[in-house]
Amino acid sequence: MSRTDTSLSVQRFPFRAMGSACEVVLASSSDKDAQRLAQMAISEVIRIERKYSRYTADSVVSHVNQQAGVAPVACDDETWALLQYAAKLHEQSGGMFDITSGVLRQAWNFQLAVLPAKEKITAVLAKVGWHKVQLQNQSVFLPDIGMEIDLGGFGKEYAADRAAQVLQAQGVKSGHVNLAGDMRFLGPKPTGEPWMIGIQDPRHSSQVIATLPMMQGGLATSGDYERYFELDGQRYCHVINPLTGWPVTYWRSVSVTAPATVVAGCTSTMAMLMEEKGLAFLQATGFDFLAMDYTGKVHMRQ
Repeated sequence: MSRTDTSLSVQRFPFRAMGSACEVVLASSSDKDAQRLAQMAISEVIRIERKYSRYTADSVVSHVNQQAGVAPVACDDETWALLQYAAKLHEQSGGMFDITSGVLRQAWNFQLAVLPAKEKITAVLAKVGWHKVQLQNQSVFLPDIGMEIDLGGFGKEYAADRAAQVLQAQGVKSGHVNLAGDMRFLGPKPTGEPWMIGIQDPRHSSQVIATLPMMQGGLATSGDYERYFELDGQRYCHVINPLTGWPVTYWRSVSVTAPATVVAGCTSTMAMLMEEKGLAFLQATGFDFLAMDYTGKVHMRQ
């Protein structure tokens, strides 16, 4: 594609998946072709949602969780690769990124401004621990009844990358996939200009704290403003430390750009979980980032 290609027009295809508003944006010279391409990308997102959602009774994740304490579950190549990636993230984060920690939602209800009893947190924490998960012979076994895995920590980001790969295989070189703010860019606008993406102010949903120019790669944001409650002046959000069972409090939001959306998303989540140590972690990754701490101060590298 030349730097300026006036034969292409940008088209947007909104849809809902993973409980969120999503969108495929691509440049094409034909409305019919654009619709066909967008549907291919959307179908890939839906495939991944159905395969790995914990809300779907016959998903791979639900099957693994149903067999906790009972029997190992054989994995196909895709699932095995995702579990190996989860193991790598757990190791890299010092145990902070743990896909068995989703059970902590049993202790926290963010629709009610009520702290759970410490005994409840302790009881649920007993079900958390990636180190207990047995991966061998391309099968996974959760040894304790009540243990669960949840790929929500990077499932949406993985789906964005896969949808983009589907489009790339079809020759799309301009556009992006946006799954509720987790984005993968295929290339610049047909004019050669970058896509300008606003980063939401975590305390004012109608405002942005910065606008980032994106050409290629992934962008993802983790924050304390999607699911939370406030009690006695303290905000309790859905990002929960898997070692303590308590929500993190240091960062309001962390946005990261990386070659892939799944890398950007896991990096932003790990920074959130590491709290005050997250800034040094972000600096060490070499990725561009924009983060706002609990005081409202913005930290960035671009």
